[in-house]
Amino acid sequence: MEAKFFCFLEIIGVGYKASTNAQGSISYSKLGFSHEIRLQVTSVRVFCSKPTPICCTGMDHQKVTQFAAIVKSCKPPEVYKGRGIQYRNEIIHKKQGKK
Repeated sequence: MEAKFFCFLEIIGVGYKASTNAQGSISYSKLGFSHEIRLQVTSVRVFCSKPTPICCTGMDHQKVTQFAAIVKSCKPPEVYKGRGIQYRNEIIHKKQGKK
């Protein structure tokens, strides 16, 4: 399968990890919950070379970005410390804490 479109995600946070099986059809994520999050991948391939970056590839742009949005919705970045899943080129504007 030749990949035409890419979408890169990064996991930011202590103890947050992602992994995939050998075929790239199931994505496993440890995001600070009591259980591991499993996502079944269809028509998109997912690669995790290291524990924090995630690469979604495929031939259809909408399916690649839709799967990346599903992964990001599992743990969106919080506004105070910036922990969570974000796109590689996304800028998170942090809020100021209490003084």
